[in-house]
Amino acid sequence: MANSPAPIGGCGSGICCGKGKETFKAGVWVTNPIAIQILGICSALAVTTTLMNSLVMSIALTFVCVGSNLFVSLLRDVTPRRVRMIAEVAIIATFVIIFDLLLKAFYFEMSEQLGPYVGLIITNCIVMGRAEAFALQNPPVVSMLDGFANGIGYTIVLCSVGFFRELLGAGQLFGYTIMETVANKGWYPQNVVMILAPGAFITLGFLIALYNYMSGANDPDKETSP
Repeated sequence: MANSPAPIGGCGSGICCGKGKETFKAGVWVTNPIAIQILGICSALAVTTTLMNSLVMSIALTFVCVGSNLFVSLLRDVTPRRVRMIAEVAIIATFVIIFDLLLKAFYFEMSEQLGPYVGLIITNCIVMGRAEAFALQNPPVVSMLDGFANGIGYTIVLCSVGFFRELLGAGQLFGYTIMETVANKGWYPQNVVMILAPGAFITLGFLIALYNYMSGANDPDKETSP
């Protein structure tokens, strides 16, 4: 006897309608927003001079992505198609403003360091893309998981860039000295290039290459046959 189709609006077995593991793996690894899709790289180049900057920016994007995915999914059946993108931007902007106000209230120094880049999450391709491509077609819980998974994938790459830039550029991590630089009468010759914009491009390029090598994204044996 053939399996009967799942009822409309119903849910299959397992976590998040049976899509939990697949959704999480896709956001973190298979379709990583930076390493595979090359989205949202502006912040990866602009705010990753320190690991702390990278971490806070990652938390901000994850918070916005989870929250916006939730509400876009909840409202997907009542939002007119012709104004859906306006509604999505309004929802995203609301969560960005909430995070920006919290950052100003509890961590003002970091808010000053990140400057306009928190506000620019409103136009971040990752957040808008997940809302439009996933949350608009899926239930709330799995949409939240998708936002969280893509936030984690973004965090891994962004914090990796911040780690190497701060360590090699200043000999520090989270502001604590790891390698005493020559300027401070230590042994490590400070690599100024890593603090500048070219250092971000170089580091991100190596990370993307490593990611693709490890995942086998460019392996011709894994290409889909026609």
